[in-house]
Amino acid sequence: MICTVTFNPSLDYIVSVEDFKLGLTNRTSSELMLPGGKGINVSTVLMNLGIENTALGFMAGFVGDEIVRKLREMGVKSDFIKIPEGVSRINLKLKSIDGTEINGMGPKISNDKVQELMEKLDTLKEGDVLFLAGSIPSSMPDDMYEKIMARLDGKGVMIVVDATRDLLVNVLKYHPFLVKPNNHELGEIFGVELKTRQDVIPYGKKLQEKGARNVLISMAGEGAVLVAEDGQVFEKPAPKGILVNGVGAGDSMVAGFMAGWMEKQNYEHAFHMGISAGSASAFSENLATKEEVQAVYKQVTEG
Repeated sequence: MICTVTFNPSLDYIVSVEDFKLGLTNRTSSELMLPGGKGINVSTVLMNLGIENTALGFMAGFVGDEIVRKLREMGVKSDFIKIPEGVSRINLKLKSIDGTEINGMGPKISNDKVQELMEKLDTLKEGDVLFLAGSIPSSMPDDMYEKIMARLDGKGVMIVVDATRDLLVNVLKYHPFLVKPNNHELGEIFGVELKTRQDVIPYGKKLQEKGARNVLISMAGEGAVLVAEDGQVFEKPAPKGILVNGVGAGDSMVAGFMAGWMEKQNYEHAFHMGISAGSASAFSENLATKEEVQAVYKQVTEG
């Protein structure tokens, strides 16, 4: 079983507005509405790569219903817990204004609903994969990731964590299979500025010393680095292409890496799949398709 968790999913309303002016009525020149949230992005890319998985989390109101409907339409299986009050968030993303976003708050999640999620996760067993990605809503305990990993500790579940700062550092003692900071997030943890692929390698190893098994570091246009559990270090510059939409590229990298690992249990292949999926999404309006990932993979491995 492969599951992703998105605590605070969204309906992303992505619009372009030509010549935007404050204080006046502006009209969109293009618009797109997609289910959003880091775990949902991972689920979508996994499904695009032909890997069945279930998106878990919480949803509320008519927006929550639409998120589930759109996921179903895309072929992504979900098993969200319905919150009786409030509404799932809508995030407005102004694509034409330097990535400006207005993100909603989302519903308040009660302790009994958190417990319901825990019981769903209790069904995971050895060899299953769980993705924990993104921030935790203010209505939930900020040690939520720790509680989940402590509960699953010793069961042999491969856990992937894509989170920042304390949220990431505090779970390392439970030995997540994969963590994926970017170079800025990694630098924040250790109070340093990391600009080059060579810069990040020793700090990736420091995360391993703290308990991470594999550390995948995304660096946007600079490429990526993998510090693998078996001692190997892989690094690659970014594939050539035109950046169209960076939203979800990091989530796509995580999905691609795990898809590659599940396919061959080979770190180099997994790393190349991660870079390919992340870049393919960045070069596309939407999250990467299998064909787009394969095209970039060819460039990564043959270039």
